[in-house]
Amino acid sequence: MTTLLKVENLRTYFKTERGLVKAVNDVSYDIKEGEIIGLVGESGCGKSVSQLSIMQLIPKPGEIVSGSVIFEGQDLLKYSANGPEMRAVRGAKISMIFQEPMTSLNPALKISTQMIEILELHLKMDRNEARERSMEQLKLIGIPDLERRFDDYPHQFSGGMRQRVMVAMAMLCKPKLIIADEATTALDATIQAQMLELMNELVVKNKTAMTMVTHNLGVVARYARRVNIMYAGMIVESGTVKEIWDNPRHPYTIALLNCVPKLGKKLVPIYGAPPSLINNPSTCPFLPRCRFQTDVCRNEPAPKLRHLQGEHYVACHMVS
Repeated sequence: MTTLLKVENLRTYFKTERGLVKAVNDVSYDIKEGEIIGLVGESGCGKSVSQLSIMQLIPKPGEIVSGSVIFEGQDLLKYSANGPEMRAVRGAKISMIFQEPMTSLNPALKISTQMIEILELHLKMDRNEARERSMEQLKLIGIPDLERRFDDYPHQFSGGMRQRVMVAMAMLCKPKLIIADEATTALDATIQAQMLELMNELVVKNKTAMTMVTHNLGVVARYARRVNIMYAGMIVESGTVKEIWDNPRHPYTIALLNCVPKLGKKLVPIYGAPPSLINNPSTCPFLPRCRFQTDVCRNEPAPKLRHLQGEHYVACHMVS
C-alpha cells in the first residue's frame, strides 16, 4: 500500500502564563491510501491538537514548533497556514469532521449555501451543478424530505442530522483523507452506531483513508486496521489492531483495555490522572500511574518508540 500521509517528529506547543504546554511532543506515524487507522487516548492527551496541526488550524497561542507532514509528497507545514496552497488542501484533499457540528456549521447560513460554496470554491462547479451534487450527497447519508430541508438552517436540524450534514460536507470533494475527530461522541448510542456504519461504508466505497480520533476502543476494533495509542502528547504504542489487542505491551494500553466493558469481567479503573503538560518531567509520563515501574523508569528519560515485530512499536523501558 502506498503511503498517503507521513507525520514525522511533530511538536506543537502552547505558550501560557504558567509555562510551556507540550500538547504534541515528537509524534510520528503514517497512513496508507484507503486505510482506516485509530488514534486513541484519554481527553487532553493531544489527539485533536495533532490533527489540527496537520490541517494548520492551531489557534494562538499555539505554535507548530517542528516536524513535517508529508501529504502526497509535499510537506504541508511548508505552506502558509492561510495561503492558497493550504486552503486548496483543506476540504478538497483532506477533510475534517468535528465533534460538535454546531461549532463547525455557520448558524447564519443555510445548509445549501454552505455546501454549494465548497463545490464552487474547490471544484469550480456552477451553482446549479453544485446544488445537484450537494443534494445527491445528502441523499446518500439519509436526510429525509430533502427538497424541503436542503434550504434549512443548522439549528433546524437535530444533532444527529447535523452530524450527517457534516459527513456529507466532508465527502463532497471526494478527499483522499478524512479526519474524524470524536465525530460521533456527542450522539446517543443508536445514532452513533448508524453514523459509524455510514462513515465506514462511504470511505470504503470511495477508497478514502480515514483517521478515527476517539477514546472508544470498541469503535477502533471494529473499523480500523492499525491503531496509535497516545498519552501526554506522545504515541506510546502502535501496531495493527490484532497485534495490540492480542498482545498489548505498554502499561497504559493494558490499562485502557482493562477498562473496556466485558460480560462477566470486573472493570479495572486507571487510578490517578494524566499529567500536566506544563513543564512536565523528562521521565516516562505514565510513571505515576504505572504498576510496573522500576528504578530504570524513575531515573531514565522517557523511552522512544522501538520496533517489536510486524507493525508493532512500543515506548516502554520494561519491554525488550
